Amino acid sequence: MAAARPNQLAGVVPPEMPTPTLLVRYTEKTKVATIAFRPVEPQSHSAHATTRDGTGVSERDDGWPMPGTLFVGQPTRRARLRRARDRCDVLGSRPAAPGSAAAAVYDWLMPIPAPSPDARAVVTGASQNIGEALATELAARGHSLIVTARREDLLNALAARLSDKYRVAVDVRPADLADPGERAKLCDELAARPISILCANAGTATFGPVATLDPAVEKAQLQLNVLGVHDLTLAVLPGMVERRAGGILISGSAAGNSPIPYNATYAATKAFANTFSESLRGELRHSGVHVTLLAPGPVRTDLPDDAERSLVERLVPDFLWISTEHTAQLSLDALARNKMRVVPGLTSKAMSVASGYAPRAIVAPIVGSFYKKLGGG
Repeated sequence: MAAARPNQLAGVVPPEMPTPTLLVRYTEKTKVATIAFRPVEPQSHSAHATTRDGTGVSERDDGWPMPGTLFVGQPTRRARLRRARDRCDVLGSRPAAPGSAAAAVYDWLMPIPAPSPDARAVVTGASQNIGEALATELAARGHSLIVTARREDLLNALAARLSDKYRVAVDVRPADLADPGERAKLCDELAARPISILCANAGTATFGPVATLDPAVEKAQLQLNVLGVHDLTLAVLPGMVERRAGGILISGSAAGNSPIPYNATYAATKAFANTFSESLRGELRHSGVHVTLLAPGPVRTDLPDDAERSLVERLVPDFLWISTEHTAQLSLDALARNKMRVVPGLTSKAMSVASGYAPRAIVAPIVGSFYKKLGGG
């Protein structure tokens, strides 16, 4: 039986679907969320009684859950429901009482909003690399898009390809998000539209001793990597909270977990992205809005010829690189599950572990010796 990605809007019960469905009902008085399983072939499942003996969710021989009751706060039953959630569609309307036990269960179960003709998923930095891959993956999942980057020609080519292949609407918004005026114009538009997903992906990096770098370029990096993320998030967030549904994917970096000499401004901007994302997620726990931090390692779209390899590609071994397509898939799957952080690739995982356990005074010179080479040192 094929697994299904969660993809149903809150409060919308679609016609019969060719995928298993997890039905969720609530009893505010007893603070119990009741689940029931509706399979593809109704005759294959005859049990309809809800267990009330505290045994949680029973399972069939094939691993699918039988109807049962989730008692909030019991980890073993949460684990079983998590497995069911990841393989089923979730239906039902969110309980009205904010902060209630039933609402908390619903927010944990409910995926990000499904594709809709009016709603848009926004991807910044969509003209290349991870941004292009995110836009492609969202279109493949049926989402209409707003794509933005500086290169209008690349955005138009992307829009034509995605709309032709996936039959979705793609709105092109060329903008330099490091420019406060252009950023404000885009934010005003997004605040007035039903934005279902924001992928705050646009970013840039510089390498070398800060004292030798162009101050204007460093300030532009702050505008893009910090204020670009902050302003666009604040533009779409009120609407998501009001609708009690939405997803925000913020592209941070493992570089934001520790000091990195010769990459100082970038590391500082990604420290903001990392902590802002995880702090925001804590604030939105009971809102129905998902927030996930993407902290990737080295990514690339294709394997370049030796003559076309950049300095980074020559310094980083091939086995440490991950594809932008794989990164996009992992990221959107993590957002649907409301994971706090997704860390694709061995490099980023190693940096995350090192920054968490090794003394910063030791990490900084080791990492700095590598980044010094990127700055031409």
